[in-house]
Amino acid sequence: MQKQVTMLLSVLAFAACKQDKPAPAREVKQYTIEQFYKTNATGAGIFSPDEQKMLVHSNESGIFNLQEINISDGSKRNLTQSIVESFFAIDYVPGTGEVLYSADKGGNEISHIYLLKSDGTSQDLTPGEKAVSNFSDWSKDKKSMYYSSNLRDERFFDLYQMEVGVWKPKMVYQNNDGYGIDAVSRYGDWLALSKTVTTSENQLFLYDLKNKQLKEVSNPAEPGLYSTYGFSADGKTFFYTTDVGKEFAYLVQYDLATGERKTAYETNWDVMYAYQSENGKYQVIGINEDGKNKVVIRDAAGKEVAFPAIPDGDITAVNISPSENKMRLSVGTSKSPNDLYVYEFATKSLKRLTNNASAEINPDDLATAEVVRYKSFDGLDIPAIYYKPLNASASNKVPALVWVHGGPGGQSRVGYSSFIQYLVNHGYAVLMVNNRGSSGYGKSFFKMDDQNHGEKDLQDCIYGKKYLQSMDYIDKDRIGIIGGSYGGYMTMAAMTFTPDEFKVGVNIFGVTNWLRTLKSIPPYWESFRKALYAELGDPNTADSVRLHRISPLFHAKSVKNPIMVLQGANDPRVLQIESDEIVAAVKQNNIPVEYLVFPDEGHGFVKKENEMKGYSGVLTFLDQHLKAPEKVKQ
Repeated sequence: MQKQVTMLLSVLAFAACKQDKPAPAREVKQYTIEQFYKTNATGAGIFSPDEQKMLVHSNESGIFNLQEINISDGSKRNLTQSIVESFFAIDYVPGTGEVLYSADKGGNEISHIYLLKSDGTSQDLTPGEKAVSNFSDWSKDKKSMYYSSNLRDERFFDLYQMEVGVWKPKMVYQNNDGYGIDAVSRYGDWLALSKTVTTSENQLFLYDLKNKQLKEVSNPAEPGLYSTYGFSADGKTFFYTTDVGKEFAYLVQYDLATGERKTAYETNWDVMYAYQSENGKYQVIGINEDGKNKVVIRDAAGKEVAFPAIPDGDITAVNISPSENKMRLSVGTSKSPNDLYVYEFATKSLKRLTNNASAEINPDDLATAEVVRYKSFDGLDIPAIYYKPLNASASNKVPALVWVHGGPGGQSRVGYSSFIQYLVNHGYAVLMVNNRGSSGYGKSFFKMDDQNHGEKDLQDCIYGKKYLQSMDYIDKDRIGIIGGSYGGYMTMAAMTFTPDEFKVGVNIFGVTNWLRTLKSIPPYWESFRKALYAELGDPNTADSVRLHRISPLFHAKSVKNPIMVLQGANDPRVLQIESDEIVAAVKQNNIPVEYLVFPDEGHGFVKKENEMKGYSGVLTFLDQHLKAPEKVKQ
């Protein structure tokens, strides 16, 4: 739920046409959707108390279940066997053989915290039909956990503490003012709170839990965006990132006793996150470097720690064990899903724990993502992630898709996607556009679409199409647009407001009626509602005129070309009625429309079975309506 900014500096910009000489086109083996979805996803990667095992969640079964991996030999043990809901690992419960995990119902996003007991049974620790609960941290002595919940008031999250083994909630902080609860000190003395002003500005506060005093950390005279990254292991320092005075977010350390602050880390890209290991021996810093993750580890003296060399892999995330002797690495590329490795600092030994790629797919048949840039209508450089089919050539022209990410304010990034590779493997070039308003490129760039959605950002997508048309191996007359969530909105905006630009549109869980969407946001988004209204418009004011104008539903009669819509029945963000209505409206034009509703999904896919059904349906739709008939295999 998280829209978790500058014109790109000219020194960083490079002409999209200035690329290495491409490899010659060649034929590749085509794979089925079932083969692509034999790829697995493994998340979490939490060391057990004795650091001999690792807690993960994996979708090997088709949905996410909890597993434990033995670090010495890589063997796996299934901890849960759910066939209905996905379970996501939180942590081992200190001093017990038990585990915490999170789950919702059918993708409704009302997540609870569950205790998986030693006998295999589960207990809902945070019951409540409409209560959303999120794990925060353990206390320093590991005898209790902190979590936030909107049980008392659907609009606001309070902070609770639960003693291990007793599991009775005790309210620590009652949130009557709509703050976001960002972090709690393990010593139980400080609470980091935030208040959203706009999607690019917020306030940051520290609350003294013992003395009941609130002080502002942000600077009221110089607004900006602040993100909390917790407290130091010794409880003396608070860490946050901000873009105040700069284009990109940098890491700041704040002395809790004196209020003194200093820049702890800064580069020419956004610092995405930072945290200290259990006893403060290491600090991990994540950087969003031109659409890719870069991870830096520093020791207590500030010296960078070298990573082990991993051939053909990019380290995308790490987790340091409580003893600070081991480190879990998440490693992947655009051609290979993330796998988990364990590294021992003392011996420098590296062990691979997972192999998530489909054994039936030769990675040489997959496309490598390339970061490119092109000029939009006003000369602005637009960054994008590009996938070129390996068989594309001037004599074998291929159709193409402009892909638009979610958000607004999201970002397409380099990384593995079974769906993207499936499309490219079947002969579609894919340009994943980071239109103005995307995160990761400085705060000026991030703000460029405020109160301008479906207009200049849409032109960025159209100029992405023009960029594709400049390539001699692209079929210039066969370019479509596709996207999910906000990208689904952009798809429908393109099909309604510029109906001659794209030959097809695929809308995945996308907004089509901003008036309804903005009025029906979940109650627990209350602290973010005004910021969303500031960016998109307030449907209860004169902004409603513009919101009506940019809502595709009210202009469906303009659609000329085929569309496909995918929708989760339990989606709390984009209600099914929106997709029902746009589908019905476009059908009145006698335009081909494909519509798939998934009764057990929310705002996005969680179940492999549904992904395979939805995405194979997308390929069938594209083959029928976008690809040249002679190129569609019978």
